[in-house]
This record gives sequence, C-alpha cells and structure tokens, in this order.
Amino acid sequence: MEAILALEDGTWYCGVAAGAEGEASGEVVFNTSMTGYQEVLTDPSYAGQIVTMTCPQIGNYGVSPNDVESRAPHVAGFIVREESPVASNWRAEGTLGDYLVAHTIVAIADIDTRALTRLLRSSGVMRGVIATGKGLEPEALVNRAKSIPRMEGSDLVRGVTSKKAFDWPQQDPGEFGVIPRQRATRRLKIAAYDFGIKWNIMRRLSAYGCDVRVYPAATPAEEILATRPDGVFLSNGPGDPAPLTYAVENARALVGANVPVFGICLGHQILGLAMGGRTFKLKFGHRGANHPVKKLETGAIEITSQNHGFAVDPASLPEDVEVTHLNLYDGTVEGLRHKTRPVFSVQYHPEASPGPHDADYLFSDFIKLMEEIRG
Repeated sequence: MEAILALEDGTWYCGVAAGAEGEASGEVVFNTSMTGYQEVLTDPSYAGQIVTMTCPQIGNYGVSPNDVESRAPHVAGFIVREESPVASNWRAEGTLGDYLVAHTIVAIADIDTRALTRLLRSSGVMRGVIATGKGLEPEALVNRAKSIPRMEGSDLVRGVTSKKAFDWPQQDPGEFGVIPRQRATRRLKIAAYDFGIKWNIMRRLSAYGCDVRVYPAATPAEEILATRPDGVFLSNGPGDPAPLTYAVENARALVGANVPVFGICLGHQILGLAMGGRTFKLKFGHRGANHPVKKLETGAIEITSQNHGFAVDPASLPEDVEVTHLNLYDGTVEGLRHKTRPVFSVQYHPEASPGPHDADYLFSDFIKLMEEIRG
C-alpha cells in the first residue's frame, strides 16, 4: 500500500505502508541507534513524535515482550528505510510489521532516510504527517503538517504519566542488564515521579537494592515527603519542560527539603528549572545510543543513550549549581549537581535501554548518597 510522509516545509516522500493504515502526525525526529527499535517505540519520551531510524534495516530480530519499556508504544509514527519481513531471533514472538499493526502505529518504509535525516539536521526537526492509502494528495498533507500544534509550550506528560501510584515488583539483580557494582546495605525506599518513566529504570533501581513506588507526575511534593523516602527519582518524559510548572514547583520543594534527588532526561531539565536555570529547544535534539559525554571531574568519556529535544542553558544557572557533564558533540549540558544539597541529574539515560552501560555507575552514586544522608 502506498504511503506518503509530508513535512511542514513542503518536502514530501513517497514510500510504502509499513504498519497500520491511516494517518499519523507529530514532530519528525531521527534516532541513530542500530538496535533497540522496540524500546524506542515503547519509550514514553517519544510521545507526539514520528521517529526516523537512521539504520537502513529495522526489524530483523523481531519483537519480544521482554524488550518493551512501557505498557504500549507511544510514538506518533515510525519511519524506516527497509522493514525486515522476517524475524531472525530465538526470543522473537512476532515481526515488527505485525507489532506496528497490532498497536495501530502508522509507519512508512522505502524512503530515503539518509536524505530525510540530512534535511532534519540542516533545517531542524519539523512537523510532519504520514498517510497511507490511494489517491493521497501531498500538498494537502503538507498543509495538515503546518497545522499540527508545536511541541514548544505543550504539556505532553499528562498524557503518559500513570493514573495512580503503584509499587514496582522486586527483581533479581542479574535478571536484566549488568549486575550492579554495589548494592544497598539495606532496602532503600525510592519515590519515583512518573513523567514517562521507562521500565528499565525501575529494574535498575530494584537491582541496586531499592523498593520503588511510582507516583503520577502531578503528585504534590508534600505527599511524597510524608512517606519519608530515602530518595526521590525524577524520570524521563516527553516534550518541553517549561510548561510543567507543577513539576518544577514540586522539584523546588524537594531540593529545599534536603532529600536525596536524582533526575534523568526530562527530570534533569525540571531540576534545572527548579534550581533557577532556563531551558531551550535544540535544533534537532540528541537521540541515539552512541553519544559521547565527558565527566568533568575525571575527564572520563562515557558513551551514552539519549533521547531529548531540550537542554539546560548553563549561563542561566545560579552559583550554587555546577555542571558535571558535557556533550562532546555540541558542548551542551549533560549533568548538574547542587553544591550544598544532595541533588544531581544527567541529561542522558544511564539505564541504557537500548544502549551501552557506561553510565550505570550513576545508580551506585545515588545509593551512596542516600546511605550518607539517610544512614
């Protein structure tokens, strides 16, 4: 079946349908990961976005229920150069195409994803529409793309956060990912804000010896603090942090309460705002499993997994907040730490699903911080 991808700048590509029939709209972005497409599809941070995979063939190892990062896919649409018709993997329980159809994800294949990625890199991410079927009119689709609400100023978190608090089940340390370098000396109690949290984050916290209770994004800080957690985790999530005033106010209260706080991705940006900084939108964002980050304290280089379109402005940070990590591609802030409060954050995904495990030590740092403060 024919499919068309139309962008707001008037560019359009003709390909074939690779998923469900229909129409999808959102901000078109690209991800440079060579594997992990199922984790990408189910990452809530991609809500409102049509994801282009730069790797030329996607789907060759199929899909598995063990590789999902949330209850269902959250991408608005999916773009690939070639969708593998077969799944060659003993873990696979189906093909990528069947998975996309089952979850009503509209996708397009057989387009020049290299040209599309070059366009997004030079012009910046832009709004787009994927449509399938006969008699499609590219100009009409371009006009529809122009009418899509922009991501800036939109609160996408309320659409992905959990409806009520829940406890994450305790898991064996070696069941997922690498075995932790060091486990907590006692079971530590973590309150995790769900801005679009990935399951592997909770798996890692559990593996390190933590009992994790997950709370909806708008839960008042007072309610969290009343449970006397050993630490609070601020999760990843989609979109612009600036309109999330409720989250910023709660994070500010947590910083003032002197409770250990660890934030990643959107949680890092929320902490940046709560500590007095500002955020801005990147031209095309950082999305992939191969981004080099420098830890300023040691000079060590970490290869990291990333997925974000906004960043913290270092010039806006007050004197009591220091930058701890920098992105070696463009020099943007990748880590922050408060100088007098037990608060730190990183822009990337240390749970690395998908991705390398270079930054898994940050969970150990969180454990050490909680044990120092809480005993």
